[in-house]
Amino acid sequence: MIMAITSCSPIAISKLYFPFSFSQTINKKISINSIPFCSKKYVTKKLFFSIKNPKSCVYVSNSLVNDCSIDETSKENNSQVSLNVSTSTWNWRGYSIRYQYCGNSGPALVLVHGFGANSDHWRKNLPVLAQSHRVFSIDLIGYGYSDKPNPRELGVDNFYTFETWGCQLNDFCKDVVRDKAFFICNSIGGLVGLQAAVLEPQLCRGILLLNISLRMLHITKQPWFAKSLIKAFQNLLRNTALGKFFFKSVATPESVKNILRQCYYDTSQVTDELVQSILLPGLEPGAVDVFLEFICYSAGPLPEELLPQVKCPVLVAWGDKDPWEPIELGRAYGKFDTVEDFVVLPDVGHCPQDEAPHLVNPLVESFVARHAN
Repeated sequence: MIMAITSCSPIAISKLYFPFSFSQTINKKISINSIPFCSKKYVTKKLFFSIKNPKSCVYVSNSLVNDCSIDETSKENNSQVSLNVSTSTWNWRGYSIRYQYCGNSGPALVLVHGFGANSDHWRKNLPVLAQSHRVFSIDLIGYGYSDKPNPRELGVDNFYTFETWGCQLNDFCKDVVRDKAFFICNSIGGLVGLQAAVLEPQLCRGILLLNISLRMLHITKQPWFAKSLIKAFQNLLRNTALGKFFFKSVATPESVKNILRQCYYDTSQVTDELVQSILLPGLEPGAVDVFLEFICYSAGPLPEELLPQVKCPVLVAWGDKDPWEPIELGRAYGKFDTVEDFVVLPDVGHCPQDEAPHLVNPLVESFVARHAN
């Protein structure tokens, strides 16, 4: 939502473009059965391929075979099937947590939203993935229609941290899902999923990271000469009326739409429905306190610190037109031993699950199918 602009680097305000060549070399062995809608046979040798029409391809990957494209008939049938999505609440440590769920059989998936968003950001994924999975999407505490306790009233320095949300996610698996699950995460939700998997590895079967936050405002990534200035500005926002004035100025339909149009490459996907689903929970009591708390949170873990500790398979996917989390920096995560592949989503921005569900849903299904057993 409006908050998303502060969760990334200072370059979030301006739209940047990072050209990417869709021709690349591959040198991994994969089974074609694990890739949806592909027409080639099992391939073991090094291949060179070129994506001539990125719009028609499921994804571009460092380990993908050539001639991969979506079967339009399957795509249409997939999008027409709709299952009812239910909404419920869960009591976590005395707080009311909203979640949505759909599907009665198959592996369990938990969808984790990014900063300022909520479980509605997965509305295009839940009913589709539920055709063969048990799917849950959760409002992290402080977001959506979950409770938003004021951290100052709790007597703690930082309440809205990745450790808090990681514990929440693990408890959700134990109390609601009642099973281990795959975590499908966007933006800062990726750090939540990684943190949860590090805390209780037995609960996580695998993690798919969609444009995980690089955390460019983390204290260790700030230049030495800017640290004191950034800290002073954060304190100014948090401890004076300036912070609430800033929040109020961006908590409008026009501001939310403009921010979303920055991070969605296909701006036609920034609909009034999307704007309202992001904005309205941000107008709930306590939302401004969560906002101000998190923008002052420059500590905590980085993806590069958590990835080596994870025991489950990890797949990283990245919309290559993300202006907030540049793909050229994100590619570094594909080099970790725990990451099985780095997948490029062509012509997609920061929120692939909502902007390009026709790319993300098959990617989730293939990842889960590879590791469900």
